[in-house]
Amino acid sequence: MKHISLEEKNKLEKIYQDFLNNPLIIRMQKIHMHRGSNAYVHSFRVAKLAIKRAIRKKKNLDLESLLIAAILHDYYLYDWRDNKALRKKHARRHPFIAASNAKRDFNVSDFVCDIIKSHMWPINFKFFQKTTEARIVGNADNTIATKEAFTSIKYKTKRMDKYMEYIKTLF
Repeated sequence: MKHISLEEKNKLEKIYQDFLNNPLIIRMQKIHMHRGSNAYVHSFRVAKLAIKRAIRKKKNLDLESLLIAAILHDYYLYDWRDNKALRKKHARRHPFIAASNAKRDFNVSDFVCDIIKSHMWPINFKFFQKTTEARIVGNADNTIATKEAFTSIKYKTKRMDKYMEYIKTLF
């Protein structure tokens, strides 16, 4: 396992905490996701898994951009189930909406936007994951989304306090 310095670890934890406690991000708790999950918990679970996987890689990766993109990958801020027209296009469109919102609210880099835009590949086949950071975020998202999709709403409701406790810290 690749080791990161204490300084880098602290820097990543600060970024994570700043997003975790940001009122704009806290709004994501109201966005329903896979069978009783919400976008807030989902995104921070994806971020934790993505960072864990990135640290295991033997490559020099932009961990800050990866972390920010993982947190903001579903920052689309609407309930797609409320609108019939959105339901059909949500999987393909939401990465672009999330990237636009992230740029507007957090002035993220183009690199972070590219990671966000490509996280739904291959469903969004026109926006390929060009970097290792993008592939890690996309794979972490797929892993967490699959777990959420196959976990009952009743189980998730009972465990929401544990999920919230789990995401309190990055490391």
